[in-house]
Amino acid sequence: MLLQTVRSNIVQSIRAYRVEDLMQAAQGAGQHFLHANLGSAQSKQEVLEGIAQSFLFPAHFGKNLDALYDCMTDLVHKSGVQPGFVVVLEQLPDNPRFDREAREQLLDVFRDAADFWAERKVPFRCFYSFQ
Repeated sequence: MLLQTVRSNIVQSIRAYRVEDLMQAAQGAGQHFLHANLGSAQSKQEVLEGIAQSFLFPAHFGKNLDALYDCMTDLVHKSGVQPGFVVVLEQLPDNPRFDREAREQLLDVFRDAADFWAERKVPFRCFYSFQ
């Protein structure tokens, strides 16, 4: 099984993995699969909006990094026992409006979410790619 070859509670480049294979692996393991194709996003705001739409965040989502963390952790945790997560952030922008610092800040939110779920012994794997 694909997920057995990937360390739990990690944020890493998608590299050789295919989105379809990750989706099937998540479904096979009974885990949530969250996928955002951000190919049309050019700014931090557009990235956050794309994630919110793709992940079906509530309408009150604040479209900032703190709100993203809350939606990826507390909001979900309060809804009950979780089986695990496979998250794919595809085609993150690589431009002056969403530079390396902005990408690292975004990925830090997912690293913090991975730590949050690790403390609760819930697998959380996040894969990303750049445009």
